[in-house]
Amino acid sequence: NPNDEEFPVALAIPQLPTHEHSDEQLMLCYAKGDSKAFEQLYLKHKGALYRYFVRQLGDKQLAEDLYQETWGRVIRAAANYEASAKFTTWLYRIAHNLLIDHVRAVKPVDLVATDEDETGADTFVAGEQDKPDVQWQEAQKSLLLKTCIALLPQVQKEAFILNIEMGFTAAIISDIAGVTLEATKSRIRYAYQSLKDCVSAKWQEASHE
Repeated sequence: NPNDEEFPVALAIPQLPTHEHSDEQLMLCYAKGDSKAFEQLYLKHKGALYRYFVRQLGDKQLAEDLYQETWGRVIRAAANYEASAKFTTWLYRIAHNLLIDHVRAVKPVDLVATDEDETGADTFVAGEQDKPDVQWQEAQKSLLLKTCIALLPQVQKEAFILNIEMGFTAAIISDIAGVTLEATKSRIRYAYQSLKDCVSAKWQEASHE
């Protein structure tokens, strides 16, 4: 079978597993002209970076524009990249600066992402899932949560999303946003409290309608 002969050839092509290279090493390789290194970085971070924008903006087209501009800046800055900070911190600092520039330039109209695949924040609402009525209630609370996230002040919204959805520590978030660790912890704490109060209030309103 001719197809059988193809497999040894394909397997003979040397491929370095992604995990053997850190993001920082890949970025340094890309700076030297290795386009494959950039491809690995892009594939690894594209999903989370897009969610970072769409969760905060709600506008998919605008999120796409800022997402593309972030990668554009990564490409343009590659030659001067230094592995003095984690690549993810550096990447999201670029994204953060673009987002802040946008927020300052226009008064943002916060829309709420309600796509079925946008489920990261749903984990914030805990509850039993064994009864249909309970499942309906939790689904409603998840929608309320997304509404409440959109109402958060921008700095709290960003800190919350980076923490709960991206899994970044307060220390990393403070590096990304360029603020103190204490300020970051406060933003996360206030965001959690505000969301709990907001969801609770809106749930009571909905229950009395």
